Amino acid sequence: MPNKSMSQLMPPALYEGSNQALHLESTLQDLPLYDFQADLQCLGCELAQIFEQNPLLPGAILVNRGKFAGIISRRRLLESLIRPHGIELFLKEPLQVLHSYTRCEILQLSGTTPIVAAAHQALRRSPELLGEPILVRVNPQKYYLLDIHSLNIAYWQIRGIETQVRYERTQVQMIQSDKMANLGRLVDGVAHEILDPVSFIWGNLSHVMEYGTSLLQLLDAYEKHVPNPPPEIVNLREAGEIEYLRQDLPRTIDSIRTGADRLSKLATSLQNFCHIDEVYPKPADLHELIESIVLLLKSRLTSEIHIVRNYGQLPPVLCYAGQLNQVLMNILSNAVDALLNQAISQQLDLDFNPMQRRGTAVPTFKPTIEIRTQVRLLPSADGATSRWISICITDNGPGLSPEVHQQILDSFSVKKRAAKETSLAVSYQIITAKHGGKLEVRSPVQALPGATSPPAEGAGTEFEILLPFH
Repeated sequence: MPNKSMSQLMPPALYEGSNQALHLESTLQDLPLYDFQADLQCLGCELAQIFEQNPLLPGAILVNRGKFAGIISRRRLLESLIRPHGIELFLKEPLQVLHSYTRCEILQLSGTTPIVAAAHQALRRSPELLGEPILVRVNPQKYYLLDIHSLNIAYWQIRGIETQVRYERTQVQMIQSDKMANLGRLVDGVAHEILDPVSFIWGNLSHVMEYGTSLLQLLDAYEKHVPNPPPEIVNLREAGEIEYLRQDLPRTIDSIRTGADRLSKLATSLQNFCHIDEVYPKPADLHELIESIVLLLKSRLTSEIHIVRNYGQLPPVLCYAGQLNQVLMNILSNAVDALLNQAISQQLDLDFNPMQRRGTAVPTFKPTIEIRTQVRLLPSADGATSRWISICITDNGPGLSPEVHQQILDSFSVKKRAAKETSLAVSYQIITAKHGGKLEVRSPVQALPGATSPPAEGAGTEFEILLPFH
């Protein structure tokens, strides 16, 4: 077969890649890629002249009868030429001879490979291959060459962007944490100011009840010994509705006591929710924490939403109460949102489709949130069993679609959580990183081993918090 002349070699082409700025998800297709092929029958001198005319060209893609055969880099060619008799041996012979001497392992990657992942793979090569270009496969028939220096520069640019993003995110988190701490102290102060007058009211209610009873007893004795009082006293008695007052005064005092008790519990719940955790965890009553969150959500828990409590026998649990309160608030708020959205959707269907109500029974759906606590035995890595504190929060709402369920699971990963901090992602971090526990999501709900009751009616969604039993 006759050798190709240099005029038959197509000149190298450079594809600049994407014009957009690099980011964490940039791939190899966004970088400058070289398209240059040389047949194995070409002479080495022809390839050397191409390299001399294109000083930035990292290498050549070798083909044999149109099929991929390998690559040869600029560095490999120069190393071959400085060998004894290298010029006579390689420049005057076909590239097939040169390739047989310089053949080495090729790092071949897809064009959709992220730049960060490609850089990590390139750095794991043996030292003698660190300077070799990378073969980028765009499709099964098309290959490009990527200069390793271009990859390294892009990688460090992305690392700089990543460092800047992490710094800015850390700054935002510090500001947000400071705001939340200040807000917590403010709410704690307001709750304390509420508790002071409530305590004053509560402490004086017993005296008011005692004084009222004494006055009514005095009035009874007076009426007994003076059956015919003067007209002025009779008028005052009728105007004051004494008989009604005898019955209503105890009820009024009981109502004041009930209102003061509710206000005291609400202020205490605010103090517990805004509690700033210390360095070390402390024992806490989980049922008390749950009840304080339910009380804070009472304004959103309309009469349509029913709360079912199935509490087991739990010991005080070592935890960061303030952060655990945040997790419970996030999960219960999501359950309430799901049930309210479903109730509104059903009501709209009935309002705008009155024909559906004719001849059909109105569904007796009762929005329900079940809170279940228990001690569970779970298998450990060594094959034994370990005890965990389980808190299950289940709703009988429409459940999660597979896409939404997967998005929630993805947000639990470090990479996706860094991209977008959701309330559930923060909850997952608090449970796993801070408490050494687990946070699991199930939809549709299935009965758990050891459950005291079946799942609520409907597809439903269940969040289970598992805390290690110390």
